[in-house]
Amino acid sequence: MNAATPVNLLDLDEAALRRYFESVGERSFRARQIIKWVHQQGVTDFAAMTNLSRDLRERLQNEALIRTPQVEAEHVSQDGTRKWLMRVDSGNCVETVFIPEGERGTLCVSSQVGCPLDCAFCATAKQGFSRNLAVGEIIGQVWQAARRLGQHPKTGRHITNVVMMGMGEPLLNMDNVVPAMQLMLDDNAYNLGRKRVTLSTAGVVPGIDRLARQCPVSLAISLHATNDDLRNELVPINRKYPIAELLDACRRYIDANPHGEITFEYVMLRGVNDSVAEARAMVRLLQGLPAKINLIPFNPFAGAGYERSHDDAIDAFRERLQRSGLVTITRKTRGDDIAAACGQLVGEVQARARRHRRDVH
Repeated sequence: MNAATPVNLLDLDEAALRRYFESVGERSFRARQIIKWVHQQGVTDFAAMTNLSRDLRERLQNEALIRTPQVEAEHVSQDGTRKWLMRVDSGNCVETVFIPEGERGTLCVSSQVGCPLDCAFCATAKQGFSRNLAVGEIIGQVWQAARRLGQHPKTGRHITNVVMMGMGEPLLNMDNVVPAMQLMLDDNAYNLGRKRVTLSTAGVVPGIDRLARQCPVSLAISLHATNDDLRNELVPINRKYPIAELLDACRRYIDANPHGEITFEYVMLRGVNDSVAEARAMVRLLQGLPAKINLIPFNPFAGAGYERSHDDAIDAFRERLQRSGLVTITRKTRGDDIAAACGQLVGEVQARARRHRRDVH
């Protein structure tokens, strides 16, 4: 490896680390040692990795590095939700959110800078799209959050669940998202069960099939409408992969992973998709699928053009689904006072990114 272009070991899951060490004449078990030091212990200084030989430590210092996103700002909500603004390069930041609830701690992780899908009700979409995140920039959000929360093997786990539900469409960055999730699942890293890692997609059908083959974690579908006309408006990727194709992919996912269920996310928009007739249509649509429905009260942002459904409309919608036997919950809005709620991850990133560009030019 050329010392002028050091490899970021945070970009490598165990399989890739094994290949790296074999390529430099080292035994492959070094991969496991590095993963424990970096992800369990939070150590990024090769000199401190005392079970590596002195020669290997010196070589790694010359030929490799461990680079994580840098925390630019932290905000703490009145309800305990934490949002971190993380810089991934000189011009781009992403946001990562931690939601504590009892003994459960859920980390919402971004997969892209911005998002290319332009969903009508999502603030992130208004930012536009910059680029995919690298493996190290994805798992690095988990690394930073774990350190900030004081997570350590000896002090207990604060992050019990990870959701790929932050900025971006994860199935459009699978080459980097899958290795990052493998590290989340790795016993020597974050040791999360497959049911505790969730990938949320707006409906990239080929990606759903690929995920079933490569890393079958829990799957969440951003549905938001029960007919193609409305979903074309709210979730434009529906024009490429309409609802019937999307649900066929969901059935294939369940066939490949028969012990799971699929979560369907449904943002509640006043007078748009919140009628009892829409609830009845959803019952027909999801018939036969092992499904759970999350109803998400819309989180407003400047220029959204939509309003949150009234509580009584949300309650009536939920009760209609429940009477039909569908497990349905209304997601509690968390972190909206710091713009950390679902669909709000953008504002500070835009402002910081613009300010940074002014500073460097």
